[in-house]
Amino acid sequence: MANSVFQRQFATPQTESNPQIWIRRLVWKMAIATLLLMAVGSATRVMNAGLACPDWPLCYGQLVPSQQMNLQVFLEWFHRLDAALIGLSAIALAGLSWWYRRALPHWLPWAASFALFLIVFQGILGGLTVTELLRFDIVTAHLGTALLFFSTLIVIATALTPYKGTGAAGNLAWVGLTATLLVYGQSLLGGLVGSRWALHQCFGASQLCTVMNSHIIGVFPPIIATAILIGLAWRTPALSAILRKLANLAAGLVVLQIILGIATFKLHLQVEPLTVTHQAVGATLLGVLVAFTVLSMRDYEVAAKRCGSTRKVGSL
Repeated sequence: MANSVFQRQFATPQTESNPQIWIRRLVWKMAIATLLLMAVGSATRVMNAGLACPDWPLCYGQLVPSQQMNLQVFLEWFHRLDAALIGLSAIALAGLSWWYRRALPHWLPWAASFALFLIVFQGILGGLTVTELLRFDIVTAHLGTALLFFSTLIVIATALTPYKGTGAAGNLAWVGLTATLLVYGQSLLGGLVGSRWALHQCFGASQLCTVMNSHIIGVFPPIIATAILIGLAWRTPALSAILRKLANLAAGLVVLQIILGIATFKLHLQVEPLTVTHQAVGATLLGVLVAFTVLSMRDYEVAAKRCGSTRKVGSL
């Protein structure tokens, strides 16, 4: 009985159902689309295109504003188009999860419903960013919800992905969770700096320097936590190959993010592609840490299962 429950929660290639395969592929595609959506949203902000479409949800009262189309209008319009497609995908995800719930892990319909709630809430925030003329707290909440939605998709997709753990992860899941939360918080600080144009105001008029400095000082806790995670992963010889690859990827992303952050600061946010890349790499790092944490938890389940089997054998 316990074995069947374990297989249903974390399926192997032999026990996967077709609906689970379909949903896993859908969620991974949604995660990639969401990462693209956040990059386009970042480009929309740094290109001052947040109000390029003065109305919402249409743009100049049209589905496709062909006459008004320029780079700024295109960025805002495409941002909304991508968001709408992800919203439809979230509806499909929730519908499929509940329809095939008997063949799926029991948590999946609820997780899909939570993702749908987040995308609906995100749509409301998206409308408010326009109607409230890019109010900084709404813009920051918009980013925070997007990152939470992205993380939720990564959790679902990673939990549904076939995985054969070694049981050697130990407490790496808790270290990964700590690093994930710190990176998420630092991303929100970065969003706040961007939404208030704190870097420009600090350099130009010595205003909002506290906001800017908070983001600069705040970089140290997530870097330290991620470095500890990477170090522990490297010092665990029996760690599964996928966890080791994710740790190496996190190491590369942290180094790249530090370089991009310094360059962005030195250039005073004057190079738009650099700023967009900086935010996109931060979101990617968050996704990698979320995936590492989920797989580490599954690895812990493998170790617990083996320990239970050993105790049963010992009692015979």
